[in-house]
Amino acid sequence: MRLVLVCVLAGTLIWRGSSFGAQAQSDAVRVRAVVAAQAPEFSGTIFVAKNGATIVQESFGMANRQFDVPNTTSTRYRIASVTKLFTASLVLQLHDEGKVDLQKTVESYLPACGGEVGSSANVEQLLNHTSGMADIVAVKSKQDGVRNGIPLYQMPQSVDSIVAKYCSAPLAHRPGTSFFYNNGDYIVLGKIIEQVEGEAFGAVLKRRILAPLGMRDSGMLYQHEIVPRLASAYFTRDDGARQLSNDLPVYDENWYAAGAMYSTTTDLSIFADALFGGRLLKPATLKRLMTPGRDGYGFGAWIYRDDIAGAKYTSVMRPGQIMGTNTVLYRVVEPRLTIILLSNTDRSNVDALASQISKTLIAGPGQSQ
Repeated sequence: MRLVLVCVLAGTLIWRGSSFGAQAQSDAVRVRAVVAAQAPEFSGTIFVAKNGATIVQESFGMANRQFDVPNTTSTRYRIASVTKLFTASLVLQLHDEGKVDLQKTVESYLPACGGEVGSSANVEQLLNHTSGMADIVAVKSKQDGVRNGIPLYQMPQSVDSIVAKYCSAPLAHRPGTSFFYNNGDYIVLGKIIEQVEGEAFGAVLKRRILAPLGMRDSGMLYQHEIVPRLASAYFTRDDGARQLSNDLPVYDENWYAAGAMYSTTTDLSIFADALFGGRLLKPATLKRLMTPGRDGYGFGAWIYRDDIAGAKYTSVMRPGQIMGTNTVLYRVVEPRLTIILLSNTDRSNVDALASQISKTLIAGPGQSQ
């Protein structure tokens, strides 16, 4: 595989000869060693920063294999369910402003969402995936999707029709009793945002987060729109072969507020610093987002309490995966360590890779993890 490296060691020229510059370079070497050992087939862009200083920003592999277009640090990627952390942030902004009550039922904001979902589940339960909403997709495996298709995502659908399908299905569980990861929760949350704000989800996202933070390389995907510098995605089919294939044709917008965004590592790092730096939410609300509930899930992300080299750390992990799209935004709160991995194949376990990078950097050279 052709390999392309684009390396940014932020401030190296300024800090050359300083202990900080030497530490940054040492950290970068350790990050590359972890990637080489654990993800030799990684295709995409890696970003690591600590305390606001970039340690590594490098790109590997091909953005488009048909035309040998390499991934670069300006490549845009589908970010799949990393979108959910943006959606959760928008809902919580509206909560901070008194526009959304997390304890109110879904039908309080969406009267058209009747049945068991609308009358029984509340907004907080959508946020932490305890609404009990049924999964209406039910794809058993990659091969099942290849053979039989995924109608919800491969046929043109309106947001209203998708929401109606989730709302009309009987509950799979009584709300609040169990964790059940479901795109439907965040699709319904996106529609609540639209209803409260009186404009499309993408417009609210841009007005409240993307534009104020200067995230010019991020937005919502639509099948009819061509996004410049967007990486193609490739996945491994469940047919015994290891050959990468083109992703199945889909309507990206059908993932909506649950997974239809694109972005870059630079833009996501800006978002991470703003969110966890307290610039998007009130302190008490941010604390709620990062409070683990059932299955360790907070609002829009999993929360972990890690013991590394004898000290306790809080890690926030927001992964995303759709066929070849394979992404994670990983934040270790106390050292302000941000790890963003955006990949356009399914050849690497980016969740495990991000966790190992964090442990390696926090433990330091020669330290036990």
